[in-house]
Amino acid sequence: MKKREIIKTKQVTHIMQEKGLLAELRHPFIVNLLSGFQDATKLYIVLEFVMGGEMFTHLRSAGRFPNDVAKFYHAELVLAFQYLQTKDVIYRDLKPENLLLDHKGHVKITDFGFAKRVPAAERTFTLCGTPEYLAPEIIQSKGHGRAVDWWAMGILLYEFIAGYAPFYDDSPFRIYEKILEGRIQFPNWFDGRAKDLIKALLVTDHTKRLGTLKGGPDDVKAHQYFKGANWEKLGNLMYPAPIPIKTRSPGDTSNFEKYPESKEAKQAELTPEQQALFKDFDSIGTK
Repeated sequence: MKKREIIKTKQVTHIMQEKGLLAELRHPFIVNLLSGFQDATKLYIVLEFVMGGEMFTHLRSAGRFPNDVAKFYHAELVLAFQYLQTKDVIYRDLKPENLLLDHKGHVKITDFGFAKRVPAAERTFTLCGTPEYLAPEIIQSKGHGRAVDWWAMGILLYEFIAGYAPFYDDSPFRIYEKILEGRIQFPNWFDGRAKDLIKALLVTDHTKRLGTLKGGPDDVKAHQYFKGANWEKLGNLMYPAPIPIKTRSPGDTSNFEKYPESKEAKQAELTPEQQALFKDFDSIGTK
């Protein structure tokens, strides 16, 4: 990341916070931070290499996922969000584009640019996220907390199974209207237990939303949709993932789109005052 761009867009604090947050997280279903360093013009965040490509690509290729595939990945994500909740972290940007698959096909959450530490009793007011996935309380600027991630989990499960988000429209404003109306239409072939779970996650009143009630994430895990799931085995990656990943070598990048290398103009040197803004970057999160 170019330091000059970070300063220009007033993202210095934001980048520092994101690296600090990533340094504290360690989970099999999250893209884990390995290191961070800098040179005269750039900051570098080194993340583990995740070879399987974007969930978005696999979902669009399939059209929609069979119910058992949707259930498997949703269950892995339930464990990831339960973990984030123990760290008081709300993620706020769940969507297929921010989910990767590792070389064995297990899910990995990436891009923590909108993530924030918000203790259970507190609220935050920033409007951020993707329109189709925004919870009503974000749209209404009422202040929001961890409940927004469980709303997004309901949207994601619907999109996994149907192939499209439940509140879709060409106009973001109309999307917001549909979200606030809260009327969900399911195709008649939709799995009944999945439908019940989605309705419990897409409750407009965040105080009554599954995942945020007295039992917390355990309420989601106890839902009939996941009947028979062995959560310990799932968390220990003991179940084979349903999407096969084809790789030819340990550094294979064929599951990602190719982007042309950007030609960079020579940058003017940063002033000592500008460099000082990044002095703590290397040490953030190191013990």
